[in-house]
Amino acid sequence: MALTDITCRSTKPGPGRRKLSDGAGLQLWIMPSGARLWRYIYRYLGKQKVWAIGSYPKVSLTDARALRDEARQLLRQGKDPNSERDRALRAEQEKLHAQDSFDIVSREFLDKCRRENYSEVTLEKKEWLLDLARPKLGNIPVSELKPLDILDVLQDVEGRGLYETARRLRSTIGAVCRFAIFTARAQTDPTMVLRGAIATPTVTSYAAITDPEKFGVLLRAIDNFQGQPQTVAGLKLLALCFPRPGELRQAKWPEFDFQKQVWTIPANRMKMRVEHKVPMAPQAVAILKDLREFSGHKVYVFPGLAGSSEKPLCENAFNQALRRIGYAKDEMTSHGFRSSASSLLNDSDLWNPDAIERQLAHAEANPVRRVYARNAHWKLRVEMMQWWANYLDSLRYGEGERGFMLCRWARISI
Repeated sequence: MALTDITCRSTKPGPGRRKLSDGAGLQLWIMPSGARLWRYIYRYLGKQKVWAIGSYPKVSLTDARALRDEARQLLRQGKDPNSERDRALRAEQEKLHAQDSFDIVSREFLDKCRRENYSEVTLEKKEWLLDLARPKLGNIPVSELKPLDILDVLQDVEGRGLYETARRLRSTIGAVCRFAIFTARAQTDPTMVLRGAIATPTVTSYAAITDPEKFGVLLRAIDNFQGQPQTVAGLKLLALCFPRPGELRQAKWPEFDFQKQVWTIPANRMKMRVEHKVPMAPQAVAILKDLREFSGHKVYVFPGLAGSSEKPLCENAFNQALRRIGYAKDEMTSHGFRSSASSLLNDSDLWNPDAIERQLAHAEANPVRRVYARNAHWKLRVEMMQWWANYLDSLRYGEGERGFMLCRWARISI
């Protein structure tokens, strides 16, 4: 006799398992504990088998009959319902694993970085680093990543002598793992235990000229360099304003206020993701006005060379120019202009070190001071940048110590 909901609900458990049949192999097992379990009894390849459907009333009588009929249809097709269910569960599990794989999560992490306005250069570097990890880690769910899995990848990179790359790769993989924790797809960051597991890279400072007379020679060499207008202007502005090369290379015309003599670098191009204002001396403004005749109608102040004018100069353009001028990479680099300015300004004993650090857009370690520092020392920085431009003119024209003393006297007499 077919079952009814009343029978399924009201039948009392006994000392042993009770079986209530609905027909065509569907049974409701009432356990001594009171649990009510749906089971489908069938034969496959001559053997009797049991297919667990679920518990009552979570699975209703109607749903249990529908599932039984689906199982019978599989049998008519020569398929084992248990095997088919296991196969479907494995497929679903693989699908879930694919969604939580290192490859998928790392790409979502990069999308998050894009939404946070990371610079294209930074995004490209992160993508490049993650590409080193994907061949071995890509298909592994982030929640199942083990320190040894990651160490294997890092040691491959380390074995090629790329110690700094291995260090950055560990940090980037860690960032992906922490993103997985934030999105409830992992519980731990396995890179934390790998600190110190690979060779520590030797820190190499950017080559820079810090001797005043030699810096004057460099300035004259730049003036005489017969390179592309945007490259020559860029080198001059690196000396005058000492930004990071990438910040200058990707500059756009709307960032410059010629009336106020201020260059505002947007946060998405700054290393610390904070907008930075650079006071410009008239010498810097004059260079930009001359350059505007060349590239004022283009997107970038320093457009790329032929064939890529809608893109900025390539990353190595300024360094390549220094090589053509005659400076080897262990003598001077485009980033080295920052070190040159920092050293010469500090050596002058005329300027507050905090003002110099703020002009270099270095991060303040103390969070309270960091908030204050955003607008701190502005008047002093304006004065400092004018003094610096005058001082560079004195070095350029070979006035040496006399030029420095004249600039020093001008600063003191203000």
